[in-house]
Amino acid sequence: MPVHKVLVVGGGITGSVLSLALAQRGAEVELAEISPQWFGVGHGITVQGNALKALRSVGVLDRVLARAVPFDVMRLRRADGGLLAELRTPHTGGAELPSTAGALRSDLQDALCDAVHAQGVRVRLALSVAKLEQSPDHVDVAFTDGTSGRYDLVVGADGINSRMRQLIGITTRPRPVGMSIFRVVARRPPEMDCAEVYYGGPRYKAGYSPISPDQCYAYLLDENLDASLIGPRAPLSLLRERGAGYGGTWGRILASLPQDTPVDYRWIEAILVDEPWHRGRTVIIGDAAHACPPLIAQGAAMCAEDAVVLAELVTGGAPLDKALDAFMARRLPRVRVVLENSLRLADWEIHPETPGADPGRIMSETLDYLTAAA
Repeated sequence: MPVHKVLVVGGGITGSVLSLALAQRGAEVELAEISPQWFGVGHGITVQGNALKALRSVGVLDRVLARAVPFDVMRLRRADGGLLAELRTPHTGGAELPSTAGALRSDLQDALCDAVHAQGVRVRLALSVAKLEQSPDHVDVAFTDGTSGRYDLVVGADGINSRMRQLIGITTRPRPVGMSIFRVVARRPPEMDCAEVYYGGPRYKAGYSPISPDQCYAYLLDENLDASLIGPRAPLSLLRERGAGYGGTWGRILASLPQDTPVDYRWIEAILVDEPWHRGRTVIIGDAAHACPPLIAQGAAMCAEDAVVLAELVTGGAPLDKALDAFMARRLPRVRVVLENSLRLADWEIHPETPGADPGRIMSETLDYLTAAA
């Protein structure tokens, strides 16, 4: 039985790209998002070439690049701002696309939201899945608002803390990596033309990326602080305290932040479901199945690639079980490389004395590997 009617659970990057890709291939798509409002929020995001390629495939790249800041190099600096190296980054999406673009996450999500609506996807807000009942040729879904529906395929694209992952019987859970991240959106200094990372300071590292003509995204990687701080409103005074010791442009950004600047603070977690991501006519993708530390900046790319590949395979005419097996065969080895290398980089940040630690080599090898098609 061909896949025609699909329920996508989760309206972030993964679910939005999937909904677009499926609808453009002729599927009838419903998207269920637990938030009562559906629009872009949050800090900056680094979108590498293979993510840009996925966005192009669903028709939103031009709008995203209209406000994003593309760049092809990355600079490494000492904590005082002195230049260590300038590295050209591989074009993981092909030579015709930028190797990287910095974007405001809300700009990216807004572009996706508008495209999903324009494509005719039925978007349902303020609800999620309460219960699933599978049969050989369909899935019956009971929603949290008391309604129900029948679908050929149900996809959990609901993030690292996925409820769908639990509902389909996968017991893998995310685990803390041992580091945390402070993130802010700030005014972009005129000299900032690419992403830069500061090493050798009092914390693991600091960095920033331009994300719009007048904004940048700055971050600080730190040890795990008290869990009560986690959330979108951590104290700016704490970021100033933890970020003291970094100079250059990063230090100037920190000093210039207004007192009402929202500071997002999170423990970094990782997960890899190292078994099939599908059960019958249900499957999880994106951060629900794999999420890694942001040290290679491939989170959005891996999620968007999942969505494009899944849509291609489940609408390609093969039986669904064969399509889902093919999806796993294509995606698991690729995301495993990214996750394992990201975790290795995180370990080296936490334990810089590790013999043979060579972050530059691992980053370059990973991005070179990703230049192959997903």
